[in-house]
Amino acid sequence: MNIRLIAFTDRGFLLAQRLAEVLPGEAERCGQPHSLQSWTEAAFPNAQALIFVGAAGIAVRAIAPYVKSKAQDPAVVVVDEKGQFAIPILSGHLGGANDLARKIAGLIGACPVITTATDVNRVFAVDEWAKRQNCHVANPECIKLVSGKLLSGKEVTVRCPWKIQGTPPEPVQPGEEMPDVNVDIYKTSETALCLVPRIAVLGVGCKKGTTCEALERAYQRLLEKYGLFSQAVCRICSIDLKKEEPGLLAFAQTHGWQLETYSAQELAAVPGAFSASGFVKSVTGVDNVCERSALLGSGGTLIIKKNAGDGITMAVAVEPYAPDWSYNE
Repeated sequence: MNIRLIAFTDRGFLLAQRLAEVLPGEAERCGQPHSLQSWTEAAFPNAQALIFVGAAGIAVRAIAPYVKSKAQDPAVVVVDEKGQFAIPILSGHLGGANDLARKIAGLIGACPVITTATDVNRVFAVDEWAKRQNCHVANPECIKLVSGKLLSGKEVTVRCPWKIQGTPPEPVQPGEEMPDVNVDIYKTSETALCLVPRIAVLGVGCKKGTTCEALERAYQRLLEKYGLFSQAVCRICSIDLKKEEPGLLAFAQTHGWQLETYSAQELAAVPGAFSASGFVKSVTGVDNVCERSALLGSGGTLIIKKNAGDGITMAVAVEPYAPDWSYNE
């Protein structure tokens, strides 16, 4: 976790340095060399968590111009300079500020001041559960609707094509018809809170010189054709002949994916029935790149077979996925 810390006083800086050593993170004294404004402007969009050691009011004013949404903002925690309290003030669940505050409290003997309603009332926190299950929240504006029902004691139904281990917390129940929460990589509900597991692996084959723009067009066609959430894709795979392909590298970088490549021998050893091509085998040494690389990269199941066009092939596989009702550790 990329954590940045800033302190407003010399005493606070000693605590910030201590926390930076154990979390770990990068600590700075306000004004040495950066002002609070310049530090926050640089750190807010790039760090996963910000820790302000000092007054909460100063921290709130510092981050105010940069706050966007709970789905995008980093975790923000305030710790007083004597280390008595650790207060999450932004992205308590999705960003992990509540967890970070608890961790800080455990390290320095502080009291974690948790104010989110679901935590205070010991009610199932659907956004924190989503994070624990490696899910992207596609429509975070719906979190409050689900949390509102839970806080008022009403039943909330969850649809999930994977078996969720354990016992659902009250008053949460599995439900297929008109669910309140839909866990899926496909766009199967227009009204539910949509939680998207980040488990899809995109396998790609392409001719030499294929541009990033061409790959993006092919990808968007694939998403639209199958109703797949883009956020479900966690990485991209191909043959090692493409590991230096500029367009493919740029495409992966645009989406923040890691490009993994395999040799023809590794791909050929993947068991299963694939959309074979004699031409592809004559060029690469293996009869199929996209399906085999997606399957090998996922270690799971091929769900979308080869889609071809404009010298590009794409396929999708999913990693094994085992969600669990346990989350509040």
